[in-house]
Amino acid sequence: MISSETVTSYLERLASKAPTPGGGAAAAMQVAQGAALVSMVAEFTAGPRFRDVEAEAEQIAKRARILMRSALYAAQEDERCFGQLSNAYRIPKDQTVQRSAAIQEATVVASEPLVSTVEISAVVVTLAQRLLVIGNPSVLSDVAAAAEAARAATRTAVVTLQMNIAALNDQKHRERLSDTVNQAMATIAEAELLSDQVRAAVTV
Repeated sequence: MISSETVTSYLERLASKAPTPGGGAAAAMQVAQGAALVSMVAEFTAGPRFRDVEAEAEQIAKRARILMRSALYAAQEDERCFGQLSNAYRIPKDQTVQRSAAIQEATVVASEPLVSTVEISAVVVTLAQRLLVIGNPSVLSDVAAAAEAARAATRTAVVTLQMNIAALNDQKHRERLSDTVNQAMATIAEAELLSDQVRAAVTV
């Protein structure tokens, strides 16, 4: 289980021939790191210098830790759901109707952790944007690191979501996932802008 294994163990499994974990789990782990970085910056936004915003920073840290745990859960769910999808593709091809239905259902299920990753990333970027304004300048570069982690997670999720959209027949599911992709692209743009703003601030 991703949430309880060592970093080395996770990476070794990711590097192996095993079908899971894969890109979806990696995306969730990326945004988990982004959320952790947001929490760290918020934790450093404390003390006499930040008395006016300390309470807000504390709430941001708490929210970020919840997001971090949610992202870890999404990583684990991606691994589990992709395993189900792999099993669906193993159904003999001569069982056409059963195989097709199983693949369609498993593809929808496997999309859910990716949707969660996109949603978590959007909130991580929003929290990081606020920290650009109120955060401790000494750790400002970590705001950009959080944004870049969320951006990478979102881009990774989008690739798989687009593959899933192409594989689905149900128009309702296709449209819902397409809406998620559109949300993801907006988050990517916001993350890139935030990273640029941090770089401009630290190079003054």
